[in-house]
Amino acid sequence: MVSVAVNHDLSSSLQVESNFTEKGLTGDSVVTNYIEVCESPLESSHEEHIPAGGMCDEEVASTETYNKGYLNYGCSHYRRRCQIRAPCCNEIFDCRHCHNEAKNNICMDQKLRHDITRHLIEKVICSLCHTEQEVQQVCRNCGVCMGRYYCGTCKLYDDDISKDQYHCDGCGICRVGGSNNFFHCDKCECCYSMLLKSSHPCIERAMHQNCPVCFEYLFESRNDVVSMPCGHTIHRTCLEQMQDYHRYACPICSKSVRNMSKVWEKYDLEIAATPMPPYYEDKMVWILCNDCGSNSEVKYHVVGQKCHDCKSYNTRQTRGLGR
Repeated sequence: MVSVAVNHDLSSSLQVESNFTEKGLTGDSVVTNYIEVCESPLESSHEEHIPAGGMCDEEVASTETYNKGYLNYGCSHYRRRCQIRAPCCNEIFDCRHCHNEAKNNICMDQKLRHDITRHLIEKVICSLCHTEQEVQQVCRNCGVCMGRYYCGTCKLYDDDISKDQYHCDGCGICRVGGSNNFFHCDKCECCYSMLLKSSHPCIERAMHQNCPVCFEYLFESRNDVVSMPCGHTIHRTCLEQMQDYHRYACPICSKSVRNMSKVWEKYDLEIAATPMPPYYEDKMVWILCNDCGSNSEVKYHVVGQKCHDCKSYNTRQTRGLGR
């Protein structure tokens, strides 16, 4: 399963740092984290409540069979009581992620590497009786439930229903976190936390791209994904690693990832304490502000050039020394 949009406020863990501030991203802008899941349920099967008493022997036996092996089978990705037969290579794997890891291994011939299309899976094998059968929730031979959560569209089975899996028709896959906690944005083509329904920055197909740091495809990533204030998306761990190397701008559009006003105040003090040599004292340059997009002519300084409009030092020089 891959990521579902789960909202996290990173203000406590990501604090801005530059050469003039303590380590960490600071500020009051909200960074949205979502973890996308890569499967989808047409119908979600949750654990049934069975009364403690008033059951005949046949009902007890049927219930024991249905629940046999619960959480005892599966792989590192899912707890489930079945395996899949990959339609692409006709081999058996615990889940589609196990298939993709095996078939995209660096030891594999590059021409033979491939991913499985989850919607094309037609056969599953019961882990208890080893009966191969059509995709269905309950084994036709031994009657065991092969996954408490089951999606006939994504061919997803999972006994761990604590994830609150649900199927998003807009995304076409299953997600975790509960359908009541997320909404699907048709423009971004992904799910966001309900907390951001009226405030998230819309970027077309925001999740349908590679992480700008590690280049993993974000829509099917199993790792946390964050939406930066500019609307672009990135792995949470990649953003944290950028911070470790004093990088606080979006790798795609170069806008600041947090409120940097405290950092810019440190820049003001540094520039005031570092006068330029007489030759450069009155030199002017044209700059483009990465944060607000405005162009302006400012005095040149080796520490940085400040935007006249938004007071940001996140700028780039567009023309050389003018005069």
